[in-house]
Amino acid sequence: MNKINLGVLASGRGSNLQSIMDACGAGQIPARVAVVISDNSSAFALERARRAGINAEYINPKAFSGKGNYERKIVEVLQQNNVELVCLAGYMRLVGKALLAAFNERVINIHPALLPAFPGLHAQEQAWHYGVKFSGCTVHFVDDGMDTGPIILQAVVPVHASDTTDTLAERILEQEHKIYPEAVRLFCEGKLEIQGRKVYLKE
Repeated sequence: MNKINLGVLASGRGSNLQSIMDACGAGQIPARVAVVISDNSSAFALERARRAGINAEYINPKAFSGKGNYERKIVEVLQQNNVELVCLAGYMRLVGKALLAAFNERVINIHPALLPAFPGLHAQEQAWHYGVKFSGCTVHFVDDGMDTGPIILQAVVPVHASDTTDTLAERILEQEHKIYPEAVRLFCEGKLEIQGRKVYLKE
C-alpha cells in the first residue's frame, strides 16, 4: 500500500503530532508526515518536526490581509508537499472555507471531550466544572462549525471524585494519543465513509 502524505497543523506542543509521527514510524499507519505548519513561531510542534527531519513551516497569520489569504497560503504549502489528509493537532484556529474547499472531507481534528458536549476551548475544564461522570475525546471530520463535523472515533474516560482539571486532562490525553493515530489509519486504508452526519467503517 502506498503511503499517504499527511499535513499537520499545530499551534502548541504537538503531543498528538508526536503520536501520529510515532505510529507512522512504527508502520502502524500507511502514511508519512510530509509537513507541519504552525501559526505560532514558538510552537514546540515545529521543533518536533525538525528533529524528525520533517518540513516545518511557520506561517504568520498577521502577514496576510484576511483569513482567506492566510488559508490560501496554507493550502499552497500543503499542496506543494502533496498532502492528501490534513490533521489538526492543537490548532487553535477555526478552519475556513479556503482550506475546507481544497481538502473537502480530508481534514480531521481531535477534541478533548465527547462531542457534541463541550465544544470549543478548555473542554476538559468545561466537563469538570459541569460535574459529568464521564468525559473523553473525539476524532471528527472538520466542517465550517466549531467541533461540529461527523464523528469518526471516541474514547470514554471516567471522571473521578479526586480529579482536578489537570489530572482529567492528562487521562484524556492518553486516549487522544491512541484514537487519533487509529483514525488516521482508518482514513489512509480507505475504511471511512461519510453519509450525512454519520461516519461508517467499511470492512
